[in-house]
Amino acid sequence: MSIEQRLQDLGITLPPVSVPAAAYVPFVRTGNLVFLSGHIAKKDGQVWVGQLGKNLTTAEGKAAARAVAIDLMGTLNAAAGGLDKVVRIVKVMSLVNSSPDFTEHHLVTNGCSELLGEVFGEAGVHARSAFGVAQIPLGACVEIELIAEVR
Repeated sequence: MSIEQRLQDLGITLPPVSVPAAAYVPFVRTGNLVFLSGHIAKKDGQVWVGQLGKNLTTAEGKAAARAVAIDLMGTLNAAAGGLDKVVRIVKVMSLVNSSPDFTEHHLVTNGCSELLGEVFGEAGVHARSAFGVAQIPLGACVEIELIAEVR
């Protein structure tokens, strides 16, 4: 099954590349690697604001991370010239806006990792880091960056 078909089956429409809010570019390609800048969680087109362990549950954080994965795939689609050119998702780094006692950053980040696996299959299985942080720009609950190998 093609990646396009998997996205259709999941009811996912990829968004266009977002315009950066500061002094950076959405992605950089060097050789066969594409580095995507951090993407913050959005819900209904707005920044998904909140802090895990304070006013958001792990399940809500996981949904936010899944939403970030969709935005990341939109950017990766543009960077690679199509998702069919992705050889492998290499690494995901997730920042979770969380209270000091929150310990389920890895479960939040699964929202992104699981969707990448559904879409890319074995090529979507990746190395990963998940961190809890005191704050993310604009009060977003989750920010994720990604590295991919492309043809």
